[in-house]
Amino acid sequence: MGKQIFLGAISACLAFLLTACAGQTPPPDESLSAKETVALTVWGAEEDEALLEQIFSSFKTHYAGQADFQITYQPQSESNCKDALLADLEGGADVFAFADDQVAALAAAGGLDPIADAAAIRSDCLPAAVEAASVGGTLYAYPLTADNGYFLYYNKAYFTEEDVQSLDRMLEVAAQAGKRVSMDWSSAWYVYAFFGNTGLEIGLNEDGLTNYCTWNSTEGPIRGTDVAQSMLNIAASPAFSNRPDGEFLAGVRDGTVIAGVSGVWNALAVEEAWGGSMGAAKLPAYTCAGQQVQMASFSGCKLIGVNAYSKHPDWAARLAEWMTGEENQNLRFEVRGQGPANVNAANSPQVQSSPAIAALLEQSNYSQLQRVGGKFWDPVAEFSASMAQGNPSGTSLQAQLDRMVEGVIQR
Repeated sequence: MGKQIFLGAISACLAFLLTACAGQTPPPDESLSAKETVALTVWGAEEDEALLEQIFSSFKTHYAGQADFQITYQPQSESNCKDALLADLEGGADVFAFADDQVAALAAAGGLDPIADAAAIRSDCLPAAVEAASVGGTLYAYPLTADNGYFLYYNKAYFTEEDVQSLDRMLEVAAQAGKRVSMDWSSAWYVYAFFGNTGLEIGLNEDGLTNYCTWNSTEGPIRGTDVAQSMLNIAASPAFSNRPDGEFLAGVRDGTVIAGVSGVWNALAVEEAWGGSMGAAKLPAYTCAGQQVQMASFSGCKLIGVNAYSKHPDWAARLAEWMTGEENQNLRFEVRGQGPANVNAANSPQVQSSPAIAALLEQSNYSQLQRVGGKFWDPVAEFSASMAQGNPSGTSLQAQLDRMVEGVIQR
């Protein structure tokens, strides 16, 4: 009888333990649950599509297993990115490439937040690129390139290194050969070259939106009319050709253009056309008010921004970091010939041996960051178009300069 009671007690205990254990089934392993789907839209230059798709692929491989990525590329001009994004911030791209002169407006409008890991970015990038990506000392974007400027391409079969120091001499050589030296006067970006080192000024007011400009000054060693007359003299040369970037390349390829002002984005195409005869140098000096004036340039960087309204801000930031990392800046130089903003990439032997990058660095001694408001572009382009055509209206140069400046400083 006692044995039966003992066995019954054992059975009861076992039943209790089994029931208790059944009620303590461990929760499912969260690591086995479905991965998050991360959809990101990226805006970039149309000519960068193949490169970006390669970068997206390596990003997905690197972060494989952490999320399911759906990265969509859409072409968008870097120069007009601000306007496109601010038209619909919430519906805009998560990650986007843009020119550095737009960073202040994007930050002020709430399109960009300060970069979380700013210290690491600052240590990895060239100081000038960090400055270009900052507003008031705060970093708002990831530096991508440090080459958004212009310099001189020339064909060494026609010009010596001494020739390309003087625009007068270049026009003389080209005229004798029945060839052309080109520059784009339809763009105020390039026209700055004539005013930048004369003591005449252009820049942003404290509001960060409107401009101040003294290009019509009637005082000082070089007056506005001196620059205007110099432009007319250049335009009158049979060897000068006012043509935009695409037409410059067309002339390089068909042999009619033997020198021109452009940037590193055309380095591969020019080298393909001219081969070992391709030369690159800082801009030449031009004659103004009886003296030789070194031509100036705007400089700048291309940046990668992360939309403050992105639904996946952490992943968008990781993608921006990946796109602008040392490895992918090296890849961008190899594929597109663009100068890196990353210190290690910029100091690589391949970059340092590039004639275009060397010329850009030389020209940087005579350049300034592009910091002008939106009212700058059209009035200057209207003025330079008149100079390129030889002042067909006959209007006094001072009157045309006054009209230009009035438009530039308009509020």
